[in-house]
Amino acid sequence: MTSSSEPSASDTGGISHSPPKKLWLLIFCIATACFFTEIPSAKGRPFSAADPTVNHRDAGTNTASITIARKTENAYDKIILEAAHRHDVHPALIKAIIKAESSYNPRAVSRRGARGLMQLMPGTARAMGVKNSFNPKHNIHGGTKYFRHLLDQFKGNIRLALAAYNAGIERVRHYGRVPPYKETRSYINKVMSYYREYRSEMRMMARS
Repeated sequence: MTSSSEPSASDTGGISHSPPKKLWLLIFCIATACFFTEIPSAKGRPFSAADPTVNHRDAGTNTASITIARKTENAYDKIILEAAHRHDVHPALIKAIIKAESSYNPRAVSRRGARGLMQLMPGTARAMGVKNSFNPKHNIHGGTKYFRHLLDQFKGNIRLALAAYNAGIERVRHYGRVPPYKETRSYINKVMSYYREYRSEMRMMARS
């Protein structure tokens, strides 16, 4: 998958009766702390998140931009948590895919026509029952449902599922492993790096 485009109006319409954002963030952190203590790695061993390696040389000058970026990412936490529980995918992994696919731009559109936060191709969106790929809720639920399907196809192997998300399921089946494409391998490494980072952050926030 690749980049996407524009969100539509909310599905519910009218006034929202959802709990305050701070409460959703607290729920998100607590749920994440308990969600999947172990996830299988590509080699079948349990995958445990380690503290990410961060370059702090420019921390002082980048603090404001990082804060803005985090606010943008956290705006979708409620939807991500709902999709995570519904489709049994770790929320940190969903966030990592979104970051790699569209950098949290709900209006992103790739040269190949992939759309929205999780960069759904039109055919994939239809197959997952997505009505509007530019609607964040539709896109995240559809993308997570599709990724769950890929995990099931490859027996929980995250790297192969990511390879299929990027290069296509048939290419992964053809090679029986991660295809020898530089772009796909780079994509997998990027998502896994984001995944470790988000998972570490969620754990620290839940403990604070």
